[in-house]
Amino acid sequence: MRQIVLDTETTGLEPAAGHRIIEIGCVELVDRKLTRNRFHVYLNPEREIDAGAVEVHGLSTEFLADKPKFPDVASDLLNFISGAELIIHNAPFDLGFLNYELRLLSGEHGEISRYCTVLDTLVLAKAKHPGQRNNLDALCKRYGVDNSHRDLHGALLDAEILADVYLAMTGGQTRLALDAEPEEAAPGPQQEAIAVAVAAPLFSADRPGLRVIRPSATELEAHSQRLAEIAKASNGACLWIGPV
Repeated sequence: MRQIVLDTETTGLEPAAGHRIIEIGCVELVDRKLTRNRFHVYLNPEREIDAGAVEVHGLSTEFLADKPKFPDVASDLLNFISGAELIIHNAPFDLGFLNYELRLLSGEHGEISRYCTVLDTLVLAKAKHPGQRNNLDALCKRYGVDNSHRDLHGALLDAEILADVYLAMTGGQTRLALDAEPEEAAPGPQQEAIAVAVAAPLFSADRPGLRVIRPSATELEAHSQRLAEIAKASNGACLWIGPV
């Protein structure tokens, strides 16, 4: 399954008022794993940026003056997202701007729904956590996703953070917190069940032998790559492969 986590930055809040996209950031997930595939562009909006928007993302008209315009990147963007599931936080906002930009191209490309499906993580978060704050910062805190480097909004940075939040929110661990302290929790039914399972004998005369499933060459290579990443993140203190 291929998914694209997408975020945009804009000159203001309303495409109906002529506001434009100034940054697009996308990261790719394949089978719930982040890949190295990225799509990231800054865009010249051909108009001034609202002062309130600059305070959010820090992008100035001067910085964007020599950047490409949306028509220059539209085909590349659509090729990148085509056939995937788009994951967007507050999808109507980003889709509204993307479809507005596409309509300015004489409608030759159609709308985003022509190319991919969309999952709105804000809708998902509200269903899981009704009555709570569900913006990206609140979800990072709730799921233990590090966003300490997020001083300003940025499309690529926010897409990367949202990918971690989405995977955590839907039950998948994304990164190993090597320096995290384990949280103490009160004993519960799950812990009791684990304790019983550990106390029970592993083998008995009437118990069938355990089935051994050996990893494929691809899985072994992925395992080696993950250990190398852990070793790098821990300055060579990966116990499974020794010092590097």
